[in-house]
Amino acid sequence: MATKRNVQYSRLPTDEDIGYDGSQSDTRFDYSPKAFDKVPWKSIALALFLLCLGSLLLFLSYFIFTGHMGGERSQAYGLLALGILTFLPGFYETRIAYYSWRGAKGYRFASIPDY
Repeated sequence: MATKRNVQYSRLPTDEDIGYDGSQSDTRFDYSPKAFDKVPWKSIALALFLLCLGSLLLFLSYFIFTGHMGGERSQAYGLLALGILTFLPGFYETRIAYYSWRGAKGYRFASIPDY
């Protein structure tokens, strides 16, 4: 059976409890990277472009399907597929940018990839 060791612990000196600027907080945990505050304008512009292009392609495919515009159904299916492929990422990133701009909890501009 192991024996209990007699180790006397003592508190560290108080001069180490004070931060670099004289405050009582620990400065190691006060770091906030500037990347969280940076707005990725190119990515937001790309997201808006994809959103508009996807909406346009979806509207064109809808007009071809309903007969308001000339074209074959195969063209409408192609426009529908391209519209979905461009609309979804554009909507997703635009939504993140909007909620980040509004300051919603859990949304930051750092969630959007920067190009």
